[in-house]
Amino acid sequence: MTTRSESGKTTVEAIQSEIIRRICFLDYPPGCQLKEAELAEEFGVSRTPVRDAISRIKHLGLVRTRNGVGTVVVTLSRKQIGHVYEMRLELATMIGTMSPREVSDQDRARIAELLGAAVDLEADFDARTYVELNDRLQKLIADLIGNSLLRTFWRQAYYQAASTWYRVATLAGPEVAASLVQELGELKQAIDQGDIAAVGYVQRVQIGYGYRRVRQYLYSEAEDLYSEAEAG
Repeated sequence: MTTRSESGKTTVEAIQSEIIRRICFLDYPPGCQLKEAELAEEFGVSRTPVRDAISRIKHLGLVRTRNGVGTVVVTLSRKQIGHVYEMRLELATMIGTMSPREVSDQDRARIAELLGAAVDLEADFDARTYVELNDRLQKLIADLIGNSLLRTFWRQAYYQAASTWYRVATLAGPEVAASLVQELGELKQAIDQGDIAAVGYVQRVQIGYGYRRVRQYLYSEAEDLYSEAEAG
């Protein structure tokens, strides 16, 4: 599959986005090796943009280069996941205070569409669709953040957290869809009123709920998904 930009040229950003998507959906599970040559052939590019994309993903903590192995997908330890959620909780409080931008009609249309899709998901649950809707929601939240540095931190912490969501959704089932409907309903009210501070407040509450689910459904498993050995 070739991923191309609007100009028709394959981009590092597009390749990066697709690899991250595969990691979040466990299409590339922990331990999976990312082979530059194979990816370059798949995307129809030289190895240089693939290498650049993987380099960016390393900064997110989702892959790591290991001697004698190459670049592999890694999981975060319990401690690291805790740090990610602590950071996300703090970042959420800044959304409404650090250069928030004005809400547009397009933003209102996007949140309304997401809410409708979440209602449909609640009636017919699918874990993959749940993660896709969360991804679209977080892109909307990022677009509402006016401060570019805060936006960068928000996206980085989001991707690190998103690596756990598919498995949580698979284990928790429809209950996560119900929570998403509630979250989107509250966000729609805030966005319709142009209240970015309220958007941040809703996100902070929901991030806390999400972390509790991670601990409930993943940390309680006999297999330690976030073992320090895997992270190291």
